[in-house]
Amino acid sequence: MKKTYQPGIFRIKLNVLKISQLIAIVGLLLFAACKKDSPSVTKTTTGTDTTGTGTGTGTGTGTGTGTGTVIDTLTPSKVAVAALDDEVNTFMTTYNVPAVSVAITKGEKLVYLKAYGISDKSKGTKAVISDRYRLASCSKQFTSVAIMKLLDQGKIKLSDKVFGDGAILGKTYGTKTYGPNITNITVDQLLHHTSGGWGNSVNDPMFSNPTMTTAQLITWTLDNRPLDHVPGSNYDYSNFGYCLLGRVIEKITGQTYEAAVKTLVLTPIGITDMTIGGNTLADKQTKEVTYYGQSGENPYAYNITRMDSHGGWVATAADLARFLVYIDKFPVRPDILTSATLTTMYTGSTANAAYGCGWAISGNNYFHEGSLPGTATEQARLDNGLNFVILTNTRSFKANFDYNLDQLFWRAFAKNPTWATEDLFLK
Repeated sequence: MKKTYQPGIFRIKLNVLKISQLIAIVGLLLFAACKKDSPSVTKTTTGTDTTGTGTGTGTGTGTGTGTGTVIDTLTPSKVAVAALDDEVNTFMTTYNVPAVSVAITKGEKLVYLKAYGISDKSKGTKAVISDRYRLASCSKQFTSVAIMKLLDQGKIKLSDKVFGDGAILGKTYGTKTYGPNITNITVDQLLHHTSGGWGNSVNDPMFSNPTMTTAQLITWTLDNRPLDHVPGSNYDYSNFGYCLLGRVIEKITGQTYEAAVKTLVLTPIGITDMTIGGNTLADKQTKEVTYYGQSGENPYAYNITRMDSHGGWVATAADLARFLVYIDKFPVRPDILTSATLTTMYTGSTANAAYGCGWAISGNNYFHEGSLPGTATEQARLDNGLNFVILTNTRSFKANFDYNLDQLFWRAFAKNPTWATEDLFLK
């Protein structure tokens, strides 16, 4: 089930906002969108799975994962939004989703934060708002913002070449003479998925050679996988391309990818709880949910750590909501990137105007989904002043799962709910 963010295929829905005469685009998706951080699987019937879901409010404490009681460090929403609760609970029942975490901002204030269901079925652990989830392809936006921060600092140009003499990575990787056009690949093209190869349409290299290290995989790919197109001429969603961007960040900063993103992006905006995830159930982080596969998928069979810069981050919904308000072009909280750089980040390529630097684009709305076995995620920056984040600990191959994940927000929003007026973010 490989998809790609392609131009001209977004399902747009218009709703009238009952605020003066403002009309806004609301309903970013259904897009035929590759946010997949895993290879295709053969779909099987879902049989008679029961839901195993709950309707927890996210208040109070949970029992954690064997490390004692988990105390939420943020305040859950006191204002109930019945429309959203109803949508989430229906979604969880329909698709056998154990846990969901939702965060919504309005006017750059966190106005809704809630956890639903069970984070660990074997222990009956109630989901709480401090639970951390694998982000899958919602990791790419952190890589993009880190590159953009280096751009603002004058340490990189998007036109910089990646491989070859004088390029950022030089000849660090590969044992053979580089194939045609590889030395022409730029940072900009990796960001836009227009490097000319290594994409999901022709077997993204990230899902080959699972025992190789990152360096070994890059070398193998350069030696064995020639480009399919001239760089810049074709869009093909590439997790491997974002793996390369992680190495670009390491080369420029002299730090590991994780440390560099924390330095450039997370620490300045007050995010302290994000980390790169582990691979197995035994590697589960403190406060991380348990993941549940469907249709024969095993959430713990992939090298998540090697996916660091394209699909490896673990975070709370509140983390992503905080991230969005510092890159959303709105004035309440000062953005961590300049206005010009934000415009660059949110601009598509000639090969695909609907995909910017790590962000899908629909008008002035910027968003992304993520998907791994055991994980489905979405984050969206909206031009109407609201942003939303949805994280789950499973994914389903039942019809319209991706679409209905997105519609959790939009169907509730269409009912004109009342949001909290206080800011739930810790100052």
